[in-house]
Formats: sequence, structure tokens, C-alpha cells
Amino acid sequence: MHTYTQNVRENLALALDTLRTHKFRSFLTVLGVLIGTTTVIAVTSIIAGLDKQLVDVAEQFGTRTLWVYKLQLGNPHRLTTEERLRRPLSYEDAMAIKEQCPSIETVSVELFPDMQDFGLPPVTAKYRGQDMNDALFVGVTANHLQLLNATQDAGRFFTEAEDLHRRNVAVIGHGVSERFFAHEDPIGKTIVVDGQSVEVVGTLTKFKSFLGDDNNDKAILVPYNSFKKMYPEAKDNFIDALVRQGKMEQAKGEVSELLRRRRHVKPADPDNFGIASADSVITQFRQVISSVALVMTVISSIGLLVGGIGVMNIMLVSVTERTREIGVRKAIGARRRDITWQFLLEAMTLTASGGLMGILVGWLLSLAIRTFVPSLPSTVPLWSVVAGFTVATSIGLFFGLWPALKAARLDPIAALRYE
Repeated sequence: MHTYTQNVRENLALALDTLRTHKFRSFLTVLGVLIGTTTVIAVTSIIAGLDKQLVDVAEQFGTRTLWVYKLQLGNPHRLTTEERLRRPLSYEDAMAIKEQCPSIETVSVELFPDMQDFGLPPVTAKYRGQDMNDALFVGVTANHLQLLNATQDAGRFFTEAEDLHRRNVAVIGHGVSERFFAHEDPIGKTIVVDGQSVEVVGTLTKFKSFLGDDNNDKAILVPYNSFKKMYPEAKDNFIDALVRQGKMEQAKGEVSELLRRRRHVKPADPDNFGIASADSVITQFRQVISSVALVMTVISSIGLLVGGIGVMNIMLVSVTERTREIGVRKAIGARRRDITWQFLLEAMTLTASGGLMGILVGWLLSLAIRTFVPSLPSTVPLWSVVAGFTVATSIGLFFGLWPALKAARLDPIAALRYE
């Protein structure tokens, strides 16, 4: 065992000495491995960061919440004619879900003008000569905060009595509060939203954002019936349903069956509404990301393949250059496996060096992205570092095998005579 370890150490020292002797040639040889490993590290760091950010955002909106809407959420695509003309869900649908679905604990309802292709239409909010042109104006029921998992920052949320009596009161997001009330208390102040005057009774803490999207912080929430009074034509309801603990799948089935019945969907026809949860949105996102990851894996594999071919080529040249050295080693007692391991370790050291450089460059890229593009999160997972180094080393093992075997099979007498 001691002799084997010593042989490995000696072969590794020989490999490192060869790398030092031919620095530039070695660098060019492993450039493909370096690029491939860098790509893997950089892409996985971005994907891991995005995944963590999405999970955080989805959990903030409730792991026990079902989102029910006339369209399917989390599945971006060009709307069909049927989807554009689809009848909105009604307030009565929400109440039916609350009363007739045993797995649902409670529901809240959001009301807004018709959803556009790119989300809620922004409105202009004004306060003492200041304008905010990208505010989001939404009517919600008084229990909305319970389902939103949001935290009250200052003041209070509006009550059911205020909703019933259509009071013009509002709870504003962190972004609205910062824009208008950076240096004063917002509670009790009146702001004008899309021509409607509302009194601020509360503010919300900052939401976690996904890819820098801070739309939730720009929300101005008013009682459901107050919004209906302001916009009599508004019919686009979005239902949030709080599911009883451990009843998510049953709840989805109950809501789906109830809405199909209420919306007169034939047994053979698909749903004309969408039901989503935090888990389903995360799953859909991961399906999209996995396609991107597959493409990047193919691209990085090309780099690794090119690097591997380069290593095999340079190792074959090295065998030819060092034929006499191989003959001398065999003449003084080196066995075939000693020669094989010498050249294999040299090839693996080459690609492992490229892998380490690739990991370093990938980590620096990830750090630069996180520093200069905060909305695009990136974090290097440990498994990607281990995988990158392992694959890089394996490339050396695979592509160095033929040159190593060729060196080991050389006839010592012919090798000694080689000039």
C-alpha cells in the first residue's frame, strides 16, 4: 500500500513538472475543459439562485393557498380567442367554493379591470404634486391579508364593515409608501388613484421579489365593494382559497369539480378556468428551467469534448516526444501499469487543472452577476463544483487512456533506440 501511494505521488509530481515545463501548451490544451466547466458553474449558479428566489416568493404568497382565475397561471403563452373571450369568475363562485368545498378553510377575492396580456393595467396615483404612473389598484375582501402571508407595517387593514359600507380607504404597498411618504406618516393621508380619492389606513412591509419584479410593492388595496363602486364595469375576479392543512390535492379536486359544474363545462371539454398553487407554479418554472439547463449542458459538453480531444492529441505527442524516457524507465524496472498510470495521471492533472480554473472563473462570473445585476440572483451550489471537477477529471481519464496504453505497450529496446 505504501509503495502504491509512493508511486502515485511520484507520477503526480512528474505530471505537475510536465505542466510547468509546457505552461502555454497545457493551457491551450485544457481551454475547452475550462470553458465547459465555466459554463456549467455559471449556468447552475443562476438557475439555483432563481429557483431559491422563486420558492421564497411562492412561499410568501402561501404554501396552503390555491389561486383560482379564469386563465391558467404560471403558463405564459399567447392567449387563444377562447381565452380572450372567456367569462370571468364571479364573487358568487368564490362564496360557493368557501361554502361547498370541505377542504377549503376560507377565501378572499380580488377584483380588478380586465387583465391585459402583460398583467394588471397600471394606474396613476397622486399625492401633493407627486405622480406614480405604475401603481396597481385592486379591490380585495377584508380577510385578504390572512391569505397573502403579508405583514402589516403601519396602521391597520380595512374591516368588513368598511367593505360593506364602501368606504374609500386603502392599504398601500411598501413602494407606494416610499414614493409618497418617505419623510412623513402615511396614516390618515389622502391620495388620488385613477381619479378616486382614498384615505390611507395602513401600509404593508416589503414583498420578496422575483427577477426584480416589485409590482406587489406598488399595490394600492381598497375594499372589494368600494372598488366595485368606483368601477361598476369591473368583473375580473381572482380567487385566493386557503386550504386546510394537508388537504391540497383534495381541495384542487373539489374546486375543479364545483367550478366545472357552475360554469357548465361538458365532461369531455377541458377546464375553462385555472387552478394553481405555489407547488404547481414552482414545478412549471422548473420544467422551463430544465430545458434551458439541458441546452447549456449540451453546449458545455461540446467544450468538454473539444478539450478531451485536445488532451488526447497532446498526450499522443507527449508519448512520441518521450519514447526514449519510457524505454529508460522500462529498462530499470518500470512495469506497464506504472507507465500507464504516469500518463493517465498526467492527462487527469491537465483536465483537473482546467476544471479548477473553470470553477474559479464560473464563481467570479456568479459573483459579478450578483454584484452588478441584483435582480438576477446567482449562488454557486456545492454539488455543481463537485460535479464540474469530477467531470473535468473524468475527461482526462477517458481521453488519456489510449495514449497511456500506447506508451505502456512500447517495446523497451525499440524505445531506447528511438531518436
